Amino acid sequence: MSGLFGVVSKKKDSCIDSLIYGTDYQAHMGSEYGGLAVLGNNGFARFIHRMSNANFRDKFFESIKNIEVHSGIGVISDLEEQPIYMKSKVGEFCIVTSGRIVNMEELAKEMMDAGICFSEFSKSHVNMTELVARIVSTGQTIQDGIKLMFGKIKGSCSLLILTREGIYAARDYFGRTALVLGQDSESFAVCSETCGFANLGYRTIRDLNPGEILLISDTEVKVLEPGYKEKKICTFLWIYTGFPSSSYEGLNSEIIRERSGKLLAKRDKGIKADLVAGVPDSGLAHAIGYSMESGIPFRRPLVKYTPTYGRSYAPPSQHLRDLTARMKLIAIKEVIEGNSLILLEDSIVRGTQLKNFTVEKIWNCGAKEIHVRPACPPLMFPCTYCNSTRTNSELITRRAIREIEGSDIEDISEYLDPTTEKYAKMIEWIRKYLNITSLKYQTLEDMIEAIGLPEENLCTYCWNGKGDGCKGCKKTEK
Repeated sequence: MSGLFGVVSKKKDSCIDSLIYGTDYQAHMGSEYGGLAVLGNNGFARFIHRMSNANFRDKFFESIKNIEVHSGIGVISDLEEQPIYMKSKVGEFCIVTSGRIVNMEELAKEMMDAGICFSEFSKSHVNMTELVARIVSTGQTIQDGIKLMFGKIKGSCSLLILTREGIYAARDYFGRTALVLGQDSESFAVCSETCGFANLGYRTIRDLNPGEILLISDTEVKVLEPGYKEKKICTFLWIYTGFPSSSYEGLNSEIIRERSGKLLAKRDKGIKADLVAGVPDSGLAHAIGYSMESGIPFRRPLVKYTPTYGRSYAPPSQHLRDLTARMKLIAIKEVIEGNSLILLEDSIVRGTQLKNFTVEKIWNCGAKEIHVRPACPPLMFPCTYCNSTRTNSELITRRAIREIEGSDIEDISEYLDPTTEKYAKMIEWIRKYLNITSLKYQTLEDMIEAIGLPEENLCTYCWNGKGDGCKGCKKTEK
């Protein structure tokens, strides 16, 4: 995942603060690299830092706070160093991207066979942002190059391109990742998360359409390609990855998580417990909603040590994910001891962190019962669009199925249906593995109801395997 921010200002010296703080507000979307590209009187300048041991603003502010620039783009990324600078037949530009290209190695080989070289690598792989930059450079114009890129890739890619004309902004072809336009009295801005606007004085204008391409200057926003009405927005934006104050398609994450918790409680009428809790941070709003509906008090038996530990989901290696998960949550024995807890979690992916670094801490503090309620259905398929799960073997559900069946099986349809005996067996296996009193997942129908958009506008591939756009899909309705 990556968080993007771009700004174009009328005043030559008013861009840097907005750019630094606006990008910093995207920090929950990445953890490995931060980067800025700016354009001023001295041309383009690019800055990249590792973010493992410091926050974005501390890394960048002192080194560039006095640079006078009128436009810039920023990124916080999980996997690769960005931005990329390119000088090509379509001109000079810097580019940042968000998403995942599934056929990246295939495209890179095709280009290398044609004599094109790559200079940037991420963990021995071609840097995705450089790949996109080189595809864009093959177009007759930058706009044409972006359209060529959309036609070649499988997966998803949203991007910002900084040029002397302004910033080109393009939302991925399926609309799975977000990109939103904002404005204040002196500038236009575009970013992944609307939480980057509020404290900087920007008002949200609108979300970009899937496949839409804009050219943002200091005086206007030109729609170069209108995009498409069809959408397949990543449902996880509301359930987990999005910041609580961020909205997508005008729908706020915090409110939807509260709705999700209420719907979980409605299906849980018979349960008795002393308190409702959420796994910080994204589980908290789900828990608040559950408490509101059930009448069971909301309390905080787990607190997150926020200053130095980010999301355990984001770091690229299992070792770092486990370290972050172990260190960031601190259990409060005085709240836990002797009590039965209903614990709301946004999702269960691998299960190891929940078992070893959350549930174990709660039991060690003297809990009487632990009832876990994930806010989404069981994750059954690895994500093909963003940088989350990559293989079936990473998913706890597939481990459960393998244990139940004796081997991996191709047809898992019975395990997708909450009314079947095999689904019940899978949930029971996961419950025992996690060492918890009970386990009940959110239903797909209730998750979609909580969001409030039609199912056809949401990407639910992780849960039901439907809508695999990596094989391409036809866009027909402008």
